[in-house]
Parts: sequence; C-alpha cells; structure tokens
Amino acid sequence: MPRVDNLILTAAPWGAYRAAPFGEVVVSVERADAGMVSRDGNRAESAPRAHITLVRPPAISSRFSYTIGVVLPLGPAYLAGALLEAGHLVAAVDGLGEAPFQRGPTSQPHLIYHGLSIPEIVERIDPATDAIAVSVMFSQQWPHVDELVRAIHARFPHRPIFVGGEHVTGAWQFVLDTCPPVTACALGEGEETMVDLAGYVAGAHPLADVEGIACRIQGHAERTEPRQRIRNIDDIPRPAWHLFPVASYLEAGFTYGVNLGRSMPILATRGCPYQCTFCSSPAMWTTRYYVRDVADVVDEIADYVECYRATNIDFYDLTAIIKRDWILQFCAELERRKLAITYQLPTGTRSEALDDEVLAALYRTGCRNICYAPESGSAQTLARIKKKIKPERMVRSMREATRAGIVVKANLMIGFPDETREELWQTVRFGMKLAWLGVEDLPLFPFIPYPGTALYDSLRAKGVVPEMSNEYFAQLGYGDLDSARSLSPHISSRQLAMVRLVGMLVFLLIGYARRPWRVIRTLRALITERSTTVVELRLVDIKRRMLAVVRRGVRRAVGGLNATPVPKGKRNDRVIDFPEPLAAPPASTASIRRVV
Repeated sequence: MPRVDNLILTAAPWGAYRAAPFGEVVVSVERADAGMVSRDGNRAESAPRAHITLVRPPAISSRFSYTIGVVLPLGPAYLAGALLEAGHLVAAVDGLGEAPFQRGPTSQPHLIYHGLSIPEIVERIDPATDAIAVSVMFSQQWPHVDELVRAIHARFPHRPIFVGGEHVTGAWQFVLDTCPPVTACALGEGEETMVDLAGYVAGAHPLADVEGIACRIQGHAERTEPRQRIRNIDDIPRPAWHLFPVASYLEAGFTYGVNLGRSMPILATRGCPYQCTFCSSPAMWTTRYYVRDVADVVDEIADYVECYRATNIDFYDLTAIIKRDWILQFCAELERRKLAITYQLPTGTRSEALDDEVLAALYRTGCRNICYAPESGSAQTLARIKKKIKPERMVRSMREATRAGIVVKANLMIGFPDETREELWQTVRFGMKLAWLGVEDLPLFPFIPYPGTALYDSLRAKGVVPEMSNEYFAQLGYGDLDSARSLSPHISSRQLAMVRLVGMLVFLLIGYARRPWRVIRTLRALITERSTTVVELRLVDIKRRMLAVVRRGVRRAVGGLNATPVPKGKRNDRVIDFPEPLAAPPASTASIRRVV
C-alpha cells in the first residue's frame, strides 16, 4: 500500500485512492452524485466531486506599519472559479474582508493581524467540508497562518489541508517539515493544481499523481512532477466573486493602488519574462509571459461595471505593459464601448512601450495612475540584480506620463547586498530628480531577501541570512519607516533606516515645493478621504487611526469602555479597535458558508 506523508492511502469503493489523515484508515467513502465539468464545459458524469473550503487569512503588519494591504483576494477568487467550473462544491472564508476593521495581537510580539481572529475563522468553516485550502501570499503572514492551520486541523483532524501562494512556493520544504497538519503545498500557478487536488480529495487519483505540488512521500518532503503553465489564459474561469464579501471592500474604499472609487481587480496578463534576482516571480510563474485577448479583458471590466457598479479597475499584473500594440488595441476597445471608468496600474511596469502616443491613449481612456519600477539609480546595482532597463528611457517616459496628466509612482529599493554608499546615494539622487520632474509617489523600500528569490538562495549559501524560521519570516516586512536591516557590508542598518526616512521626506518636500498646488489637494484629500496619490492615501489612513485613538480615549473618559486588565506576562487576545470607514460596510457574513 503506498504511503504519502502520514496519510495512509487506501482504496475507496470504486478503486481510487483516498487519504486517511495521520494514519487513520478510511473504512468507506461515499461518492458524490454530481459530476465534474471539464474546461470545455462538458460534464463528466462519472467523476466524483469534493466540497472545498478556501480560506484567505488575515493581513499581517507590524504594530507601527504605515501601510496595510486590504485588497480583494484575487488569487482565491480565481481558484474558486476553477473549482466551480470543474463541478466541485466551494465555500469561502475571507479572513480579512469579513472584518477589515478589526485587529488583534499575534504570537509574534511586534505583529498584529487585521481581520478575523483564528477562532472566528475556524468557526466559519463548514463542518461538511471535505478539505481546506489556505492561500499565503507574503512570508510575514506565515507564522500566523501556521497557527491557523494547526487550529483548523485541531477542529477538523481528518480533513486534508492544502496551502499555496508565493510564500509556500518559495518555502515548501520548510512548510512541510515544520507544519505536520499541511497535507500538500500547491506550487506556482494554482487553478489546475487546485482542481486536481480536489479530485484527489474526491477519490479520483492518488495525491502523489498531482503535478505541481510538494507533499511527504515515504516520510520525506518531495516535489511531484512540475506542472506546465496555462498557455491560453483566456480559458481560465473568471474569479468567483460571489463567494466573497465584495461590498466590504467597495464601500470602504479599499484598493490596491489609490482610492479612485469602487475598485475591482483584474489580470490582463500572467507572468513576467524577466529574472530580477530580488523577485519571486521566476519561481512562482517561471519566465513565461502570456497576454489575454483584449475583448475578453474589456468584457470582464464591463461585467464589473454592471454587477458591482465599479468605477475603477486595478490591474494586478506583475508586468502589465510590454506589448505596445496590445495596449493601443485595449484603449481603442474601451473607447468603442464607451466605458466611463478610471483604471490604474499600481504594481510596477516597464517603460519601453510607454511613449507619447500610448500615454495619451491611456489617459484618454481613463488611466490615472501608473507605477514604474526602476528599483535603483545605480547602473552597477541594476546589473547585479539583473534589472534590464535603461534608466534614461524610463525617465523620459515618466516625464511624458506626468505631462499627459497621469499620476506617476516610481518604486525604488536600497540596501542590496554589496551596495556601496555611493550606489545608495545614486539612487537617492535619482529619486530627487524624479521628484523634480513631477513623479508624486517615491517610496524607498528596503531590500528584503524573500524565500524563493535568487538573492535569498545566494545569501543563504553564504550564511548571510539565517535558516528559515517563523521568527525570520516575521521580520520580512517593510511597513516600519524607522527599521530596516542592511545586508551590505558598506552600510549599517541604522544608516539604511535613516536614509530611507530622510530620502522619502526630501522627495515629498521637493514635490510640494515644485508644485505648491499639491498642498491644497492633499488637504482636500484629508477632508474628503478621496486620494490622488499613495502618499495621500497613507495620510488619510494615519488620520483615521489617530481619530480612532481619540475616540477610544473619549470613551474611556466617560466610562463607555470597560477594558479588562491583562495580567503581566499574559498574551492579550482582546480585539483592538480600528477606525471605521466613512460609510461602514454592512455587517454581513453571507460568504461564511455560501456553497455553490
């Protein structure tokens, strides 16, 4: 009898394999009545189906982070769409979206969670579910997700638990070695893998036959055969947003970029053809780059306008703009259909295709914000990190974008291994130049060696970074302006943090001095809570937090808040107040056990 993990694989009544978690043998398994639906829409009546619960964990940040990513769960929504098309039952628990204004402490002293508590998430999982799948995008989330997975297993000890996402793809062996409740890790692109994992749960095939995963085989963490990327991405089912509390995000103004109204996310492309050494994209997506059909993308936008009254679209693409002709066709299709929307590219894109004609077409059809990704102002640093750009071309494109009326953001990064002080100051001077030219948002991110990146592997081989651990993952955040860890022998961590803080302040002051009218616009944003730039978005968030502190103080003063003291040395599990939105989203838990 084959053995995978601690899971004894036993023959189900119809001859397929079924897992008995942690050594318990399955005596009998019932076969689902409904069949699965193939990618061409034909129902395979003989195929069993499973009931899968998708869990999006809470957001994690440091206690003093200036940024918190409250965004719609595009990845889990895509997985839900693929599972539904394949004929499986799907439920979703959005650990962030179902309580976006709630926060509380984690087991890591300096981190807090935003969303549902672990007991609340576990309580929302339907007892009838056959398996649970948890998405983990960021490494800093993993210590909390580790606890969440263990809590789910304690409540459902005989259900397989799958995890996937960027972090899991880069750290699958650590996950399997240190978190026994995890049955398998989904690696890379997840739709087809998740459908096959659901087939395993339903008894259609053994776990070890699923391509693109890592699991325990004969007691060892091993990868199965790699899964090929989906080439025709137009065939991927649309995100199943009806399973998630979309209203909570739209009504509170949560968005990936700048708050331009009711914002829905979209992907027009998948992957990135480049191999930057600080990025996990090559491990997650390989270097294959695929583009959707223009009409299909605009169809999806039109659906969001009709179904969700969307007024803005956020493109989540890793590298949205590479093909000039595609962009012009996209703009022409928007004009032909007369879709009155705005859209933004907040992730970071290249500049080769962004000339005067393309930028004018983008603005004319509603594009209001573009993020460029020069990363560094040093030619030597760019060569070391394999960032294949021409800074002068990117500067020219950013200048033309600002002249076209588009708000421009440029991502810069400092603290790379072997970066000298002169190279660091070249990046700072580059940022000052961009601020003078009109670039409005100029964050200086500290380099962070994430698992799954070439730089992490190199630094680990040299002993510069420690072995993977929950304590290591907990520090992989960039939200604190006063903390940064330098991995360069030429720059101390204190110097790096100071340069980052002062540099961003100088960039901001240059922009306001060069264009004083921005001060009035920022003040208006603080009043209306409608921002034009990321800086304004952060200032609005800080204002709301400060008002929340004042409100708590007032309630304490009038005796309206009776806080229970926590004994010294004991963990405080009380929920912490968080500022309410202008129009608080309705208290709805409709997605808790919504099954289709």
